[in-house]
Amino acid sequence: MTIKTQTVQYSHAGVNFEGFMAWDDALAGPLPAVAVAHTWAGRGQLECDKAVQLARLGYVGFALDAYGDGRVGSGPEENAALMNPLLENRALLQERLGSGIAALQAQPQVEAGKVAAVGFCFGGLAVLDLARVGAEVLGVISFHGLLKAPDNTAGNSIAAKVLVLHGYDDPMVPPQDVLDLATEMTSAGADWQLHAYGRTVHAFTNPAANNTAMGTVYNPTADRRSWQAARNFLAELFG
Repeated sequence: MTIKTQTVQYSHAGVNFEGFMAWDDALAGPLPAVAVAHTWAGRGQLECDKAVQLARLGYVGFALDAYGDGRVGSGPEENAALMNPLLENRALLQERLGSGIAALQAQPQVEAGKVAAVGFCFGGLAVLDLARVGAEVLGVISFHGLLKAPDNTAGNSIAAKVLVLHGYDDPMVPPQDVLDLATEMTSAGADWQLHAYGRTVHAFTNPAANNTAMGTVYNPTADRRSWQAARNFLAELFG
């Protein structure tokens, strides 16, 4: 196994973005690929590490950049300042994500027709939006993602398969959001599934998360179980 990595430059509407790609150079390509959408902090080490993990599973891993120039926030205040404009303009978020997927599909290591996307926290919302707008992905996986639908996808059908991995006690995602997502996915004709982990809050896959007041706490059991669920989903998806 020889994991190679490189930065991939792409652009949208005059803004430059920096994706991080990882793949096993010992495997004959092109390979199925999995995009990784980042948390509110930006495309940092967590997402790059996930891309490498995916490469070790035999995929091309690709950490997306939704903020531009690979920007990463320094703390909650700066993270929110980066994220909130895209929460307020989901169409722009969707377009930027679509540009990232197109850049991934254009890489010679990638089998363009076999692309999925996973996302964490804000990135979990982002990959659900990819499914909602009919982006060229076979499936999406949301890890402790925000679930509220945008205002520009009502009535859309969803062809991508959807897996939602959710902490049942997540204070940022009340039970009504889960019920609304179930109604939305069913109405859209999606092949969807949801795994809820008991006694688990937000950011449960992030070993650095330990803020009980904010409701962001790492849970090693939920982390392990959710990653296994994701592996199973991707294996079935790319079959």
